[in-house]
Amino acid sequence: MTTLMRPEVLARAEALGVKARGIVEGMRVGDHKSPFRGFSVEFVQHREYVPGDDIRHIDWKSYGRSERYTIKQYEQETNFTAHVVVDASSSMNYGEGDAHKLEYAKLLATSLAYTIIRQRDSVGLHLFDKVMHTQLPASSNMMHINTITATLEQLQPREKNEMGWLLIQLADQIKRRGLVFLISDFFDDVESVMKGVQAIRFRGHEVILCHVMHRDEIAFPFEGNIRFLGMEEIEERKTRPHLIRAAYLKAVREFMAEIERAAKASRCDYMLMDTSIPLEKTLTDYLIRRLQTAKL
Repeated sequence: MTTLMRPEVLARAEALGVKARGIVEGMRVGDHKSPFRGFSVEFVQHREYVPGDDIRHIDWKSYGRSERYTIKQYEQETNFTAHVVVDASSSMNYGEGDAHKLEYAKLLATSLAYTIIRQRDSVGLHLFDKVMHTQLPASSNMMHINTITATLEQLQPREKNEMGWLLIQLADQIKRRGLVFLISDFFDDVESVMKGVQAIRFRGHEVILCHVMHRDEIAFPFEGNIRFLGMEEIEERKTRPHLIRAAYLKAVREFMAEIERAAKASRCDYMLMDTSIPLEKTLTDYLIRRLQTAKL
């Protein structure tokens, strides 16, 4: 059995579910608001009757008041399509065991995909480093989970990415409005990345930024004489960490705050994924917040 299917994560995520907050476009009746009008669920407005309309939807009470034939229109509900986008560039190759950044990202991607498919929605998978090298079309078939997990298990970190441009290309490929989960450490030019995110938002998608960081990157707990190896086009550095700790922590906090501010400005959700914290807690906390804000 795949190690990416963790019962303790899946059970909590499935119990909460992933509901679209905005307008989505689907192919069947489901649980999320559609941009199209129909004759089910929540009343929206009246419109004038035209020949060919089903007379069962005529509002006879309104006719009694105005002697005009009107049709009741309701908000349709639909399924959504989610796209899980995973950064597999070499900077994600840090950590060990469950705290390894790319392994944590794989586990998150699998958990999201499983939860979405279990609620009868569709999910696609996109993996990138320097290029968008793997793209699995969206499907709501439970067998699709096997394909997703097998693909993620084989994923290895590779070259440095140019995320902004890749996201702009992805925005052109995704046609129906839905959800996009972007899982990355965002070690890139923030302005360029957000241009790509904004291109996706411009097309009506809801975007969730899943910011994967290792505890070492957040707290910089190193002591002694340390040789740091560059992971993306940066040569190695030898230093005594206590000499640079203050400057490093200031820089990394500013970087994380910049990503969060940019997400908020683009009306995206931001979720810090500290790999030292079990995924079931981080993901559960986010899904609870999502449910609470959806009711506001």
